Amino acid sequence: MMRFARLDAKGMPRIRLTHQPLGTIDLDEWSGVILGGGPYNVSDAPDSKSTTQRRVESELLPLISRIIERDFPFLGCCYGVGTLGSVIGAVIDRTYTEPVGAVTVALTTAGRDDPLFADLPDVFDAFGGHKEAASSLPPQVPCLASSADCPVQAFRVGDNVYATQFHPELDVDGMCTRVDVYKNHGYFAPETADSLKAAVRQRDIEHPPLILRRFVERYARRK
Repeated sequence: MMRFARLDAKGMPRIRLTHQPLGTIDLDEWSGVILGGGPYNVSDAPDSKSTTQRRVESELLPLISRIIERDFPFLGCCYGVGTLGSVIGAVIDRTYTEPVGAVTVALTTAGRDDPLFADLPDVFDAFGGHKEAASSLPPQVPCLASSADCPVQAFRVGDNVYATQFHPELDVDGMCTRVDVYKNHGYFAPETADSLKAAVRQRDIEHPPLILRRFVERYARRK
């Protein structure tokens, strides 16, 4: 994310929620919040959620509620659909899962008119792979992009709060790393990891990182 956003660790501090508490977040001290993917799904059965997952959700969902209330700049990538969607009352379930790999994404009319997606072609390839997705959005929330197997690939709440189902932070190298990291998390059969990475290396994913770049250009407060 830092590479595509053209920021360093000072410009994009990382809080790894699976390893540390969120802590106190004063939104006045930040330009925006970017939420990356993770091993959790909000639609996981409650009795299957670990103590850490319950802690992460108990910290993250109230923060997202504050972000929505203030219409504060937010970009949630993959896990953002489940977390942001659950807060706004979207239906988040396992109806529209997609396998790990490349997916062809098409902008909607609202997406073509959205400033964050303005640099993207109407149809582009991205990397994805998810167990849960938004089956439907509240009427006032515009869907910005879709794919053949997942009708909600991106949406916006208010003017400044975004979520993408695909990963704008992943290029080929990043996706191969993700395959290794999630090899035993139930997204694919572990023995298929090498073939998945071989398929990933056949794709040239160039457009999604523009979303990260545009988000930073639009919202970062320069000091």
